[in-house]
Amino acid sequence: MAEMVECLLISGDRNVVSTLNLDCNKTEVFNKYTEVFDQQVKTLETWDKHWESWVEVSDDFSLKEGGVKFRNPKIKNNVALGNLAISTSVIFCCDMQERFRPAINYFDEIVQVGSRMVKGGRLLQIPLVVTEQYPKGLGNTVKELEISNPSVLATKTKFSMLTPEVEAFLANNNFASVILFGVEAHVCVQQTAIDLISRGYEVHLLADATSSRSPSDRLCAFKRLRKLGVFVTTTEAVLLQLVTDKNHEKFKEIQNLIKVLPPDTGLTLKCNI
Repeated sequence: MAEMVECLLISGDRNVVSTLNLDCNKTEVFNKYTEVFDQQVKTLETWDKHWESWVEVSDDFSLKEGGVKFRNPKIKNNVALGNLAISTSVIFCCDMQERFRPAINYFDEIVQVGSRMVKGGRLLQIPLVVTEQYPKGLGNTVKELEISNPSVLATKTKFSMLTPEVEAFLANNNFASVILFGVEAHVCVQQTAIDLISRGYEVHLLADATSSRSPSDRLCAFKRLRKLGVFVTTTEAVLLQLVTDKNHEKFKEIQNLIKVLPPDTGLTLKCNI
């Protein structure tokens, strides 16, 4: 009996888990895609784990080489426009630790703003991923953020937040967008954003909750990330984009979070070069 393997078929904002014969060829993949989505396609892409990017399914394609995720590159998910949906979003809080407090520009202020995102995410039941860089030396996440019961709390020594625990969490969920904030903008935040973009996620970077020791490092990081397609935005913009409507059941509570203006650090204006 032929061995079957699970595969993820993607068409815009639709994701369907199906099965393919382990020995299947390119034609069979195309036929499966047509069967699932009722779409005739001339081109499909598969996720290449080695190169960490989407590549075209070639004539000599072999599922044995690890292709288990396919998409039609001609159908664009509207999330590419920067749209956010509660059901497909996750919040990443990067290394907001006590020992960084005296070193990072406007640290107390970005903690205050980041806390709004954490509280808003909790109200909207959006998963929260928190990392701590070498907590033995740098301490734990600051208490003001109140990160009780995050979906993932990962300690790390690498700079990117994509530790094995975080990678596994992403793989087991159908996220499209990552709302990212923390420190430092040009190191851990930047490397996290690059890793996420390379894996096909949309990244929304909170300019008013992200900083570095050096303002110039922060500016250069934002410039680079913008070129990669990262959406540089603000906490209030993201929260209101998530609820979409004043009639949303959580709008009043979100409104209370943002009623008082955040500290005027100028960080939002200082993300352009």
